[in-house]
Amino acid sequence: MRDTYGELVPLGGGDPIPLLKKQLLIGRRESCDICLRFSNVSAHHCELTLKSGYWYARDKGSRNGTKVGGTRIDEKVLEPGDIIAFAKHKYEVQYSPYDLGAKGPAPADASLSGIMSQNLLEAAGLKSNKPRPTGPSTKRYVITEQPADEPAVKKPDDA
Repeated sequence: MRDTYGELVPLGGGDPIPLLKKQLLIGRRESCDICLRFSNVSAHHCELTLKSGYWYARDKGSRNGTKVGGTRIDEKVLEPGDIIAFAKHKYEVQYSPYDLGAKGPAPADASLSGIMSQNLLEAAGLKSNKPRPTGPSTKRYVITEQPADEPAVKKPDDA
């Protein structure tokens, strides 16, 4: 068995965190493989898994999210040099895929299949779960050109 499968280097200083197993649970709980004692990190925040020489990150339904390269993810392949953030705590992922058995370039993102199964508003997080009102609306919004010191959107009209 090897000593390490790579490491997470904290941005802003601190000791690197070695990736000692092929599957690691990251979170606030002491039972996690990598324990991050921050109040904005969930008890079970993210799981890292090594597959075919590449690390994958999968968010475990955390409240404050897991981001790779500034984009919130459900699951994503991590390439060497990627910046992963658990809540607002950022780390650079350092490892060598070829030393870990990779036979080619990183596989296509698993997260894309999930996006393609949703409509664009859902994928962008813009679809509301609130029921839409039925019947005619009683409020109107008027958008007009105004001087820079006045708002362009006027308050609703009750007429």
